[in-house]
Amino acid sequence: MATQPKLPAIALGTWSWGIGDAGGDQIFGHHLDESDLRPVVDAAMQGGLTLWDTAYAYGAGDSERILGDLLNDYARETYTLSTKFTPQLATDDQAVTEMLAGSLKRLKTDYIDIYWIHNSDDVARWTPKLIPLLQSGQIRQVGVSNHNLAQIKQANQILGTAGFKVSAVQNHFSLLDRASEQEGILDYCRENDIKFFAYMVLEQGALTGKYDMVHPLPADSSRGNVYNPMLPELTKLVQRMQAIGTTQDATVAEVATAWALAKGTLPILGVTKPAYVDSAKRALAVKLSANEIRDLEALADATHLDTHGGWEHSI
Repeated sequence: MATQPKLPAIALGTWSWGIGDAGGDQIFGHHLDESDLRPVVDAAMQGGLTLWDTAYAYGAGDSERILGDLLNDYARETYTLSTKFTPQLATDDQAVTEMLAGSLKRLKTDYIDIYWIHNSDDVARWTPKLIPLLQSGQIRQVGVSNHNLAQIKQANQILGTAGFKVSAVQNHFSLLDRASEQEGILDYCRENDIKFFAYMVLEQGALTGKYDMVHPLPADSSRGNVYNPMLPELTKLVQRMQAIGTTQDATVAEVATAWALAKGTLPILGVTKPAYVDSAKRALAVKLSANEIRDLEALADATHLDTHGGWEHSI
């Protein structure tokens, strides 16, 4: 069994890069290309944040293409690649191999460090198809995303028949969505040496302090449609995050990230500017007390908001 790569404490997400179906323009209201993002990659690589998370499903490969172009300036062993097979995009039983081949080409590499099954559609059908790819070395580790506890255990059992295991779980996890903790997934990961990747820690910007009722998220994006109606209910939570941040010279986003780190997770933070890379690094120094964590979680619970994505199955 391959050893798990040594990972930075934070991964950098690229969902908002590029354009196209489910790409950065549609979801986030961004229109970013290589010229916009090269300074981001350079800042991250120079700052030691070298774990990159993407997927074919992000802009029908556009995110992967941009990331591959920009990382081509760096030696392959200096960064870690995380990308995904999405079952809903499968057209036949060869889809895993075919989708991986496309990802390898766009990312300009001959192996993927962590290859994810993007959601839990038909665990029994798709999980076994990763075994030959592990055996060939085309993928080094397997992760499962948007799986509940029973499905994670099922995938682990399937891989175990060939001497492999689930190495990572990637689920929505934030102050506003703690289902993976409440349903025992975080405990299972700790007990089985599985790294838990937390995505949407900042709830697509709603937990950064940047947006409020006067300054809403981009109205022409899907995130604006989802989160702008929630902004009034988020006021008290964001104010408490601001107060905590003031004591440590930290932003609201850095407090949200510090909370996810305190829960033992590896946050995935979307980055579109070099300043966001700097903020991710600063978040590593923010330490929350047990009382502060309880306060934040109580205020989050009091919002009664449901930020569960339409693509997510029930945890």
